[in-house]
Amino acid sequence: MQLRLKDIASVIRSKNAGPYELTLDVLLQSDEMFEKVRAADVINKGSVAKLYGVPEEEILSIVYFPNARAVKITMVRPIPSGAMGERDVYGAQQHAPLVGFTFELD
Repeated sequence: MQLRLKDIASVIRSKNAGPYELTLDVLLQSDEMFEKVRAADVINKGSVAKLYGVPEEEILSIVYFPNARAVKITMVRPIPSGAMGERDVYGAQQHAPLVGFTFELD
């Protein structure tokens, strides 16, 4: 079954995790879907790195929080917050690639 993350998540957001890292949060709509996504391991370092066009080493962590039906992804910011040429000081606009993320679930 082909799914889009935006169709099964109630929240997809991003924010700074300090000046050199970003945190991406995904809150899924149901316990059942959270467990399916976690079991299928579709949100992993490789898939996120490909989605953002960065080396896998720049995806620092992916943590699942069952009580909140949440997935927290921490990655290296492409440009430090506030540096010359950086256009999103708060990191609040970096979730867009996740909105379009599609994947297969059985």
